[in-house]
Amino acid sequence: MPSIHPMYGGVSANFVRGGATTIENAEYGSAAVLNFEKTPIYYLLGRSETSGRWNIAKGEGVDDYPQLAEFADGGGTDHLVSLLEFPKEAALRGVSLSLTSDRPGGFSDDQLAIVAKLFPALGLACYRIAASKTASDILAVYTGAKTSARILAGDIQRGKGGAINAAILLADLRNFTALTEVYQPGEIAGFLNEHFELIGWHVEENSGEILKFMGDSVLAIFPTDAEDPQKACMAALASARNILEANKALNGQRRNDGGPDIGVDVVLHLGEVFYGNIGARGRLDFTVIGSAVNEASRLEKLCGTLGHHLLMSESFAVTTAVASECLGSFELSGVSKPVNVFKLADAD
Repeated sequence: MPSIHPMYGGVSANFVRGGATTIENAEYGSAAVLNFEKTPIYYLLGRSETSGRWNIAKGEGVDDYPQLAEFADGGGTDHLVSLLEFPKEAALRGVSLSLTSDRPGGFSDDQLAIVAKLFPALGLACYRIAASKTASDILAVYTGAKTSARILAGDIQRGKGGAINAAILLADLRNFTALTEVYQPGEIAGFLNEHFELIGWHVEENSGEILKFMGDSVLAIFPTDAEDPQKACMAALASARNILEANKALNGQRRNDGGPDIGVDVVLHLGEVFYGNIGARGRLDFTVIGSAVNEASRLEKLCGTLGHHLLMSESFAVTTAVASECLGSFELSGVSKPVNVFKLADAD
């Protein structure tokens, strides 16, 4: 059935007698999506028909549809397809249900009568599953997997949340605002997506979670274990290093195409934050707030001033215990005391 997801065009479940059930998400551009036009389902949709039957034993459709040729090779004799629409208010159009028989002579009249009664009930079950899956998938896309799990578990009241300790990663595209005066909005969006993709990838591969995209900035957290905060800090540091290396490679590719070189500044901090629901009664944001978040934002402004793409707060550098160098003590807007700022010892 079709999927409402930025990565997947559809999802299929396959049941084979005596075998395992497999569920496949068909990514946009994948072979499954590209070959959709070579399926009985596409044929029915093109003719505005809701059902079809192919006598595989007699060779019907075998030369037209690779799927039916595969069934024939496996001993299939008969193939049924039924298209069931979902309610009009749903963006999901519907579901296709298919059955293949290996019985000599194909489906009997009695079996066809049972299928005719069974398919509508299966369609309702599929609609319920699709609606639930769509809600959870889309929520995860917009809020992150861990945050969406908390929301679906009932953490939806304004002000509900709690204090957690976390390593904070704030990534910002350097001098990106100036590009908006040179490039068209569509090109700007493309640049953002390319950089956010690599940032998101390296945050998630180290068990972090992006909480917010803010213009050309990304806020991510790595919750700490009370007994081992160093683990979260090391994960955040690994993400930062990988982000900067990947960004160099991306810029190299773009320069070859005559595009702009876009730098990324990353700040790493460690502290206590409030993790929960903030906002108006009818419009909430599940995010983090607190002095640690504000300090990370202020530290980011020093990257350009100090000429470094990666800066760390003292709490982060000390906890991580990697070789580092203090660049000095600096006043931060809105922060009462000067803070010590560090860079990696092996950084340029």
